[in-house]
Amino acid sequence: MSAAFFCVTGNINMDTLSIKQWAVNDRPREKLNSKGVKSLSDAELIAILLGSGTRDISAVELARQILSSADNNLTLLGRKAVSELKIIKGIGEAKAVCIVAAMELGRRLRNSGTPDKIQVTSSRDACDYFHPLLAGLSHEEFWVIYLNRSNRIIGDYKLSQGGIVGTVIDLKLILKRALEFLASSLIICHNHPSGNLQPSENDRKITEKLKIAAGQMDIKLLDHLIVADNSYFSFADEGLL
Repeated sequence: MSAAFFCVTGNINMDTLSIKQWAVNDRPREKLNSKGVKSLSDAELIAILLGSGTRDISAVELARQILSSADNNLTLLGRKAVSELKIIKGIGEAKAVCIVAAMELGRRLRNSGTPDKIQVTSSRDACDYFHPLLAGLSHEEFWVIYLNRSNRIIGDYKLSQGGIVGTVIDLKLILKRALEFLASSLIICHNHPSGNLQPSENDRKITEKLKIAAGQMDIKLLDHLIVADNSYFSFADEGLL
């Protein structure tokens, strides 16, 4: 009987137990404290955000289901809205809001450097600044960074937010902010949620119009970037400015 008992219990799936029934070192919060945050998997980190699972599954297993709904890709998870997360059994309003807020905080953290300490010397530098703001979004946004004579960022501005296929651009607002910042140059950037990096005809026209208008104010348009998940297109690099 004793052998049979150990045979059965030895195959118990930990996901069927509540986290409180796990060994202390296997509980996400305790594991973070004892082994450090780097030791936790994505699912364990999300489980901490969730706080609890359901009557049937642990918070970690629920977190795995959340990740699975996004093909185990954090970038795709970051695109999900509260309403999409609530479709998952066991995810209510509070848990969904917590996840969305955490993903947004992560995006902001990656871009939380002091602007006037960042120098832009290449399209890669500009992309490194814009990418955390735009990568993974399911809608299109248009951003501008303003630079001084040393090419250091003195300010940024989200000009507009649109749908999946485009957004409205007001060149007057771009230049108004440039004058307020006393900028010597600027770089514009928008994302293509589709992942297609090729500029549209409208992208080309906006770039040319802004280059001319800014030039009349002695402000140089240094680049126009199009950002996708893991890559970018630079008008300057491609000789289109």
